[in-house]
Amino acid sequence: MYTSEEEKGRAQTALAHAQRLAGDTAGANVSAERARNTLEQLKDQPNDFSLAFHTEDLSQIYSLMGQKDLAIKAAERAVMLVPRAKDVLPGDPLAGPGEEENLAVIQTSFGENSRAISLLGQLLRTFYIGGLYYPAPITPAFLRFDPFWDPLRGDPAFQKLCEEKQK
Repeated sequence: MYTSEEEKGRAQTALAHAQRLAGDTAGANVSAERARNTLEQLKDQPNDFSLAFHTEDLSQIYSLMGQKDLAIKAAERAVMLVPRAKDVLPGDPLAGPGEEENLAVIQTSFGENSRAISLLGQLLRTFYIGGLYYPAPITPAFLRFDPFWDPLRGDPAFQKLCEEKQK
């Protein structure tokens, strides 16, 4: 499904995230720049699903680089490319909300907490194939331990989501 350049871009994105979580800001910036250079070459793909994956990856890179407008725009575009219940991946009409997970991560990284929490609440009530925790959907347990959600921890609405039972 991926070309070697796609794999390279995804690996560079993952490395940038790991470096940022480990406190290596300089290394994360270098890896993010490399990933951006790789992924921007791939952003005009022939089908919505491939394009959505590249757009999602670019949104993460822009987020790591502190480019709020580009990150949010790319994440929102990925959601539009793979909307809920659209069968863009053969046999997988449940993939769309995974792009919404990504949007919530991007919103959280830029302090748009209420928007992210609202989206997370919707995702907790949705059956789908996960994006961030593929193939699992987001759950209260994931919200409690994943460092992506650390900026939301002090918000009572987020704390309530962490306690809710999945329906």
